[in-house]
This record gives sequence, structure tokens and C-alpha cells, in this order.
Amino acid sequence: MIRRYSRREIERIREACEVVVKVLQKLKGFIKEGITTYELEVLAREETKRLGAVPAFLNYKPSFSKNSYPFALCVSVNSVVVHGMPSKEYRIKEGDLISLDFGVRKGNFCGDGAPTVFVGKEPPEDVKRLMEATKTALKRAVKVIRPGARLSDITRVINETAEEFGVYAVRNLGGHGIGRRVHEEPFIPNNLKDLEKDVKLKRGMVLAIEPMFSLGTEEVIDGKDGWSIVTKDNSLSAHYEYTVAVVKEGCEVLTEFKDG
Repeated sequence: MIRRYSRREIERIREACEVVVKVLQKLKGFIKEGITTYELEVLAREETKRLGAVPAFLNYKPSFSKNSYPFALCVSVNSVVVHGMPSKEYRIKEGDLISLDFGVRKGNFCGDGAPTVFVGKEPPEDVKRLMEATKTALKRAVKVIRPGARLSDITRVINETAEEFGVYAVRNLGGHGIGRRVHEEPFIPNNLKDLEKDVKLKRGMVLAIEPMFSLGTEEVIDGKDGWSIVTKDNSLSAHYEYTVAVVKEGCEVLTEFKDG
């Protein structure tokens, strides 16, 4: 079932999304060479508590897993596309490409978002192209969202942007509905090959739009830790995510970051 939310409920979702943005902005500023990715996890939990919310991913059991996720934050480094687990052993190094995927629950509503961060002064041209492509796909996808548009319009613009920039929209991953639960219907594939059921967008739907691109392949494999999903050729990947609401005027972005 695809949920539709009232204006009042969307404002409650926005409150959760505001916490997501504040926490992720804090994490982005904290990332530096030499810290462990687990230190980001600790900071995420502390900030979420301070802001009066709870982590949505912590101990959450999604439909695609037999186990509950043991952390509040997903920290995906380099070839890890999504669901990278924080580690007390891995220390961030110069040149790393890190995506932070984070969600919270505030009251009875959820928010979700993700940026990608390059560690260092200036990313190489191919990394810059990958990041720009993924961010551009997200912003273009937002522009096609409105009542009467279709889910396939979102997937198509994401694919077209990947082709334009010479990168790859990864298979079997994508966005989703969000609201009272962190994952709701519909699934919004990033790759047109995965589009099985098209849906007309209606006012009141709330969606997490999250293009995931790689430099070398559209194929992904499961990581050894049982959670992470990795590019099959070990090429770099990037991930950006907004939570958005379908409204009468078109689309409202609820988790947009100041610097994109």
C-alpha cells in the first residue's frame, strides 16, 4: 500500500527531516583524515539525542535482511555503494569518497537523507564528475516530481543523467516511500532495467529519492559483512538522497543540504 499524507503530517515529517539535515551537516564538518568511521556513528547518536529524535536505522530490520542493522549510521567508503557499517578499525584517509546515509524518527514520523563527501582539498576529475553526476541526477529528479507524473519519470531522468556524465546507475537499488516507517512503498529504482511496476504520483506521497552512481559498472555484489553493497568491479560510487513531498504545486524538498 502506498501511503498519502496530509499537510499536517508532512509538516511532522519535515521536523524529522530537519534533524537529519542538522546531524548530517555536523558529520560532514567532522570528517577528516585519521578518524575512524565509528567516531561518526558516536557523533550521529549524540546529536540525534540532543535534537530530540531517535535514529531510525538502529536495530531496524528491513524486509531484505534476516538481521537488524546494528548501527544508527551507514558510512559507505569508496566502492561501497550503500549500507556500509561504521568501524572502529577503519581510519579515514585522504582521497576517500564517503557517503553518509542517515535517518531519524521524531514522534511517529521519519526522515532520511544522504550526501557524499570527498576527503581532501580537491577531488580528481573523475571523482568530481561522479559526484556532480549523482547530485545533478537528484536535483533533476526533483524537478519532474508532481501530481500526475509517474515513478518511471524519476528513474528515466536519473538514467539519462548517468549516461550524459558517462557514469553508471547501479542495479537493484533505489529510493522508496517514507513517512510513518523509514521504508514504505513504492520502490523507486535507479536503473530502468529494474522498473517492474510504474506508479502515478499523487498529492500527499512522500518519497526518498536517492540516485547511486558508480564510475565503472552498474552491477553490484554483497559485501562480506552481510550488509554492505559494493560495486562489482570495485570502482568508486556516490550517493545523494533527499526526502521530498508531492504537493499541489509540485514537489517540496524536506532534506536539502546547504551546499547540495
